[in-house]
Formats: sequence, C-alpha cells, structure tokens
Amino acid sequence: MVAKIIKVLVGLVLIVLGAWSVYLFWGDLLTLVRGGLGLVLILAGLIAFALVAD
Repeated sequence: MVAKIIKVLVGLVLIVLGAWSVYLFWGDLLTLVRGGLGLVLILAGLIAFALVAD
C-alpha cells in the first residue's frame, strides 16, 4: 500500500515538473515544433509515395 502511494506521489511530481518546464520553455517548444513540422511533412510525403508504389 505504501509503495502505491509513493508511486502516485512520484508520478504527480513528475507531471507537475513537466508542466512547469513546458510553461517556462513555451517559446522554445514552439520553435522546435515549427522546425520539425517540415520534416514531418516530408516524411508523410515519402510514406504516401511508398504506399502508392505497392
């Protein structure tokens, strides 16, 4: 029972720390998402070509 409570507390602490870091680095996160968007679109296009080739 104590182990479950500790696991839940650790989980809650990690969630809070993660949310706090997203809040602090929101601008950097948006830059990362914008930068990766092109790569994701290229990969999606390559997958579409691969599906058509079959």
